[in-house]
Amino acid sequence: MSNSDLSRQADRPVRLPPRLELARLPTPLRRLGRFAGIPAGGRLWIKHDEQTGTELSGNKVRKLEFTLANALEQGHDTLITCGGIQSNHARATAILGARLGLSVHLVLRGDPPDSLPDGNLLLDHLAGASVRYLPRSEWHTHEAVAEQLRQSLARDGHRALFIPTGASDEVGLWGYVAACAELREDFRAADLRPDVIAVATGSGGTQSGLIAGNALYGLGARIMAFNVCDDADWFHDKVSADLGRWQRRYRDCLPAGFDAARLDIHTVDGHVGPGYGEAPPPVYETIASLARSEGVFLDPVYTGKAFHGLMQEWRNGALKGARDVVFVHTGGLFGLFPHRRHFSVS
Repeated sequence: MSNSDLSRQADRPVRLPPRLELARLPTPLRRLGRFAGIPAGGRLWIKHDEQTGTELSGNKVRKLEFTLANALEQGHDTLITCGGIQSNHARATAILGARLGLSVHLVLRGDPPDSLPDGNLLLDHLAGASVRYLPRSEWHTHEAVAEQLRQSLARDGHRALFIPTGASDEVGLWGYVAACAELREDFRAADLRPDVIAVATGSGGTQSGLIAGNALYGLGARIMAFNVCDDADWFHDKVSADLGRWQRRYRDCLPAGFDAARLDIHTVDGHVGPGYGEAPPPVYETIASLARSEGVFLDPVYTGKAFHGLMQEWRNGALKGARDVVFVHTGGLFGLFPHRRHFSVS
C-alpha cells in the first residue's frame, strides 16, 4: 500500500471493539543516543512497551485488553491458553485472570522443571494458574489438548475460552492497531516521521496489528518484523490469515474500502539462531551492551534477537537509507532470569 493510500486511510474513522483498560498507557517513546551499534547518520527510537505494567510487562496485555473484553462479554469464567515454559503471554493471562476473577489453565510446551520454577513460570504459579506440561514431541496436539480441557470444564459447569498462543488472532490483533493510534501521537509530539518500525514476532499478532494500524493511522513506516521461530513463509501465511479473519469479522469497524489483503508483510528471516528460546552468544552480548549503555533490558527469546537482528540489517544496508528507526520493545524481562548463566557478571 502506497504512502498516498496510507494518508487517505488515516483520514477515515476507525471504531475499536470493546476493550478493557488493563495496561498502563501510553508507554514512552524515546531516542537512544549512547548505544554504540547505531549506524552513522541514523537515529534509533524505542517504544517502551515493556512498561505496560510492572507485572504485566510487555506487549501481551495490549492484545488481552480486547481478548478479555470479548471473554467477559460472552460470559466466560475460565481462560485456557498455551505457550512455552517461559511464555510472556501465559504469565500475563495468569495475572489478568487473577485480577478479573477468572480461572486460568495453562498448557505449556516442555517438561516440568527439575528445580523450583523461575521467571515467568514462577509468576504463573503465584498467580494461581493451573499448569499442564506437554512434551515438545507432542506439541502439535496442544489445541486438541486444550479442547479436551475445555470440554471437561464445561461438564463441571464452567464456560472456558481458549486463547491461542500469544492471543494472536483476529481479536487480539486490535491491541497493536490501537497502539498505532498511540504511536501517531508519539510521532507528532516528537516531530518524527520514522522510516522503519521494527518488532520481534513469535506468533504474529503484534506484527499483524502493526501492519494494519500503520495503514489505518497513516504512519507511513515500513513494518519490519524479526521472527524468533519458524520462518518468513510461515509468518506470511499466519499474518495473512489473521488479517483476513480480522477484516471479515470487523468490517463494520473499518473505513469503507479498506483492504487488508493489500498490506505489505515483511518478515526478516535469518536471526532465529539455534531455535525458539535459544540464542547465540552475540545476542547475549548485545543485550548486555544495551543494558550498560542505555539501561534498557532485552530478553534472549524475543527482543534480544530482534534488536540484534535489526542492528545487523541496518549496518549491512538492508534498511535502504533509513534515518529514523523505531524499535517496539515488547517486553520479556522475566524470561531473562532463566538465561542468567549466559552472562558474565563480575
